[in-house]
Amino acid sequence: MLVTGNDILIPARAGKYAVGAFNTNNMEITQAIIHTAERLRSPVMVQMSEGAIKYGGQDLANIVLDLAERASVPVALHLDHGSSYESALKAIKMGFTSVMIDASHHPFEENVHETRRVVEAAHAMGISVEAELGRLGGIEEHVVVDEKDAFLTDPEEAVRFVEQTGTDYLAIAIGTSHGAYKGKGRPFIDLARIQRISELVSIPLVAHGSSGVPAELVQRFRDAGGEIGDAVGIADEDLQQAAQYGIAKVNVDTDLRLAMTTGVREVLKKTPKEFDPRKIFGPARELMGQIVEHKLRVLGSVGQAPGC
Repeated sequence: MLVTGNDILIPARAGKYAVGAFNTNNMEITQAIIHTAERLRSPVMVQMSEGAIKYGGQDLANIVLDLAERASVPVALHLDHGSSYESALKAIKMGFTSVMIDASHHPFEENVHETRRVVEAAHAMGISVEAELGRLGGIEEHVVVDEKDAFLTDPEEAVRFVEQTGTDYLAIAIGTSHGAYKGKGRPFIDLARIQRISELVSIPLVAHGSSGVPAELVQRFRDAGGEIGDAVGIADEDLQQAAQYGIAKVNVDTDLRLAMTTGVREVLKKTPKEFDPRKIFGPARELMGQIVEHKLRVLGSVGQAPGC
């Protein structure tokens, strides 16, 4: 069933579990996300970035919308990192049920102004809104932030921001970073900051840059001829604790990209003469489904769909 972000995230915050928000760029990724969520009776959010919209357009959105409408669990179609008021309106016209306006690179007052504009327009259409306060380091398509320019979300500012904008859920900077993790070991996640913001702000909180690629997947990617660093990312236990403290939406993109390319590389390495796309992308879809299942179990959303 196609629903809004609020329909999914408000129960998640109240139930102290988080919902996976997975980025898609094609049919196979979308199927892996929604079919796995159905099998596990979990609500889920499918995200399209501005890059995905440029790549797949209304065709890709229609695939998500069709699968969502026919799904037996709640599914929201979300605009990830909308860069402007116009971008958010475009997504709403395309059928998105949740949009993000990311004006976090602007000063506080301008961030408030731009967010409030989107909130007013989206709420008039019954669409829920995500905003961001604080700045994550790393790279995600058009979002590029040097580590020296990243800063964590101030709890007191979060209170003022939510009051002045009316945003439905808030992405906070807590130590995660966009893209594959470049450091050594596990990144530091400021759980105390999450807990403090959660005490002051009642709306669902969002964690971006929350990929946690299994070491086995990284090794399979390398064995299939890929080159990547030690992209371990966020520890499962940190995500579970964050959900207890108010994180209701966890963004996942890198994990699925790596799983898809690993699946494709493995087929082509084993059978280099293969040219049937079904035999190339089918195993990749299966591997992505395994990653989605792992995330949904970690976040505690399995069995949380209505009627379970």
